[in-house]
Amino acid sequence: MTMIPSYGLDASSWWEDVNNSPLWQDRIFHVLVALYGVVAVVALIQLVRIQLRVPEFGWTTQKVFHFLNFLVNGVRSLVFIFRREVQNLYPEIIKHILLDMPSLAFFTTYALLVLFWAEIYYQARAVSTDGLRPSFFTINAVVYAVQISMWLILWWRPIHIIIIFSKMFFSGVSLFAAFGFLLYGGRLLLCPLIFLLHRHACVCMISYNYCLGKHGILTRLAVI
Repeated sequence: MTMIPSYGLDASSWWEDVNNSPLWQDRIFHVLVALYGVVAVVALIQLVRIQLRVPEFGWTTQKVFHFLNFLVNGVRSLVFIFRREVQNLYPEIIKHILLDMPSLAFFTTYALLVLFWAEIYYQARAVSTDGLRPSFFTINAVVYAVQISMWLILWWRPIHIIIIFSKMFFSGVSLFAAFGFLLYGGRLLLCPLIFLLHRHACVCMISYNYCLGKHGILTRLAVI
């Protein structure tokens, strides 16, 4: 009788072993702590470098971005370090706030980056950017208001459907930020390419007109 290898079962059992192993969980969380810690340190170094280089400009968009990046990744790193203590916090709403607040700050961080790119894009096209910052603050205010409302509901009465809705809300907000990221990041990426193509077309047109003019002059000289 031929034995059929059960690759799926082996993979499934391997995943179950890893998922149920405290040692593997500790290793994975230690890796996450290190990764988030490295990103936080790099963001802090960048913030200090920019502040030392141009201290007279105050809190620019770039400085706020690096500060929020440091804050988000630093808090996530601390949450992973003290994950067991966080899981045992009471009341439960404190745990939800500690786990959700970095996600809110993450949204604000990359929405700020999208704002920065949008300002560069519209300024390069000589379009007014007066409405960008009010839109940024309005969107963030709505997102924070919705999330704080869900926290208050969970504090009043822990409802499982609200927890699910909160996760779906964060997914939608992250998707919205990713869309803005791709939209204005892609536009900024395409702008230099379009500029080069336009410049090349102008050079070709000038050369063509020059050749036509020169050919016309030579024709007249030949006729004379």
